[in-house]
Amino acid sequence: MRRVAEAGLGADPRFRAVDGTAEETGLDDAGVDLAVAAQAFHWFDRGRARAEIARVLAPGGRLALVWNDRVKDATPFDRGYEDLLLAHGTDYRSVDHARIGDDEIAAFYAPAVPARAAFPHRQELDREGLVGRILSCSYVPAAGQPGHRALLAAAGRLFAEHARGGRVAISYRTRVWVGALPPRA
Repeated sequence: MRRVAEAGLGADPRFRAVDGTAEETGLDDAGVDLAVAAQAFHWFDRGRARAEIARVLAPGGRLALVWNDRVKDATPFDRGYEDLLLAHGTDYRSVDHARIGDDEIAAFYAPAVPARAAFPHRQELDREGLVGRILSCSYVPAAGQPGHRALLAAAGRLFAEHARGGRVAISYRTRVWVGALPPRA
């Protein structure tokens, strides 16, 4: 993702990529107005990440946590996509970020109370886009790993069965939380 961001934004003088993690950003104290974590919160060491994000946020700064939760049963294609991941994913069940509930997120922001929003959307993909989407997941076998060819074959069958006009659509519900992250005593 960093390479894509650098390719798309690298010429903008306002953009700067830095090596870091949620737990050790390498950023200055109180220098960030908005910190955003999209599709990543489930990887954080939450205690360390919370302290680091609170440290780098400027007075009045906010943290936004964002997820695109795939709706697993909205359409026959969505059900087939879920079945593909269950059948071919390596550790799909254990890293599913949808397991993170509202209580865990509220606890991360506490004592502040974040604003919340959710809205539906769809990602339309051609065959190449679908395969790329699947292969971008950390929980599927990569090229050269056992099960990779079977995964690609299953993806091809799924696309052939459900494509309309050369495209399929993955259904999502985007969840967003935005709020202050006051330091804890």
